[in-house]
Amino acid sequence: MAFDGYTAFAFKIHVVKQLGLRLTLGNGIGIFKQTIGQGTFTMVDVGYDTEITYVLHFESAKIAFCTEILASENQFAILPQQMTNQLFSYIGQQHGFSIKNFSPVGGGSINRVYCLYSDSQKYLIKINDRNAFPGMFAAEAEGLNTIRRTRTIAVPEVVLQGDFEDESFLMLEWIENKRPTAKGSELLGEQLANMHQSTAGLFGSMADNYMGSLCQSNRSHPTWSAFFVKERLKPMINIAISNNLTNNNDIDNFNQLYERLPNLFEEESPSLIHGDLWSGNYLVSADDRPYLIDPAIAYGHREFDIAMTTLFGGFSSEFYEAYQYHFPLQNGWQHRIDLWNLYPLLVHLNLFGLSYLGQVRDCLKQYL
Repeated sequence: MAFDGYTAFAFKIHVVKQLGLRLTLGNGIGIFKQTIGQGTFTMVDVGYDTEITYVLHFESAKIAFCTEILASENQFAILPQQMTNQLFSYIGQQHGFSIKNFSPVGGGSINRVYCLYSDSQKYLIKINDRNAFPGMFAAEAEGLNTIRRTRTIAVPEVVLQGDFEDESFLMLEWIENKRPTAKGSELLGEQLANMHQSTAGLFGSMADNYMGSLCQSNRSHPTWSAFFVKERLKPMINIAISNNLTNNNDIDNFNQLYERLPNLFEEESPSLIHGDLWSGNYLVSADDRPYLIDPAIAYGHREFDIAMTTLFGGFSSEFYEAYQYHFPLQNGWQHRIDLWNLYPLLVHLNLFGLSYLGQVRDCLKQYL
C-alpha cells in the first residue's frame, strides 16, 4: 500500500516491545513496519483494555488502524488530512458548531471512527465510502431510533447522518463508559427483556440493513423458521458457496436443517431484536446505564439475541438472571443457542474465512 512516497506493511505481534507495552489481545496488535519513514507513532486508548489504535502521522495524512483490520491492505483506514478537515468543516456548518479537535477511536473493523471535540461536547463519528456500503449509516441510524422509540433501553442519540462527496458519515452522542458492573449488567438484562416485548405482526418487518459489512434482508415472513431460513441462513450459505468456503456435504446438511427447523423450537410472537448483540455492541455509562450500539435490527425470535450474547462472552450471570426474571425464555432455550448462532458464525465465515468453518459444522451437526 503506497502512500505519499512510503510503503506500508502490516503484521501481527503479541507484545510491542519497542513501545514498552505489555498487552494480551486476542487478535494481536496491528502496527506499521518501523522502516516506513519519518512518521511517529501515537497510541490511543479506546476504552476498556481490549483494543489499541495506532495512528501514524505524516504531514499530509493520518493513517489509522486498529487490531481488527488486518485481513488485507484495502481494509486500512486512510483519511488524508485535507479531506478530514473538509468533512469536519462541512459537518460543523450543518450542525452549527465548531469542531476544535478530533482523535481516532478503535473498536470497529469496517468504519473509520473518530471522537470530535467541540467547545463543550464530544461526539462520535463513523465514516465510510458511500459507494462501498450504500445506505449503511442510514440503516444504523434507523435502527438506533427504532430502539429509542420503544423507551425501554438507551441508545446514543443520532446527531447527524449524511453524505459528503464520496463519504458517508454517522455522528452520534458520545457516551462516557466504564466496565460493566453487576448493577449495569442487571439493568441491561431487564431493559433488553422489556425491548423484546416490542412486537410486530410479522417477522422481519423492517427495512434491509447490514450485519457487519454484509447486507441483511428483512423481508417479512409469518414464521420465524421461514424468516431464519430464507433471510438469514440461505443468503449466507450462498455467499459461502460463491467463495468456495463450503462443500457439497455442508450444503446437504443445511438443506436437512431447513426441513427440520420448524420442529426444533416453538414459535413466538416477533420481538424487536438488536440482531448483533455481542459484548462489543453494548456500553455501560459512568452512571451504570446500559446502552445498545451498532444494531442490526429486525423483528425476530428473542432467543436469537440471547444466543449471540454467548458467542464471544462478556455478559454476566446478573444479565441472564435479570432477563429471565422479567421475560422468561422457553424451556430448553440453552439447547438452541448453537442453532441460532449458525447465522453469526456464517457471517464470520464469509467475512474472515475458513477458521470459522469448524464451528459452523460443529453447531450444525447437533440438529441433524
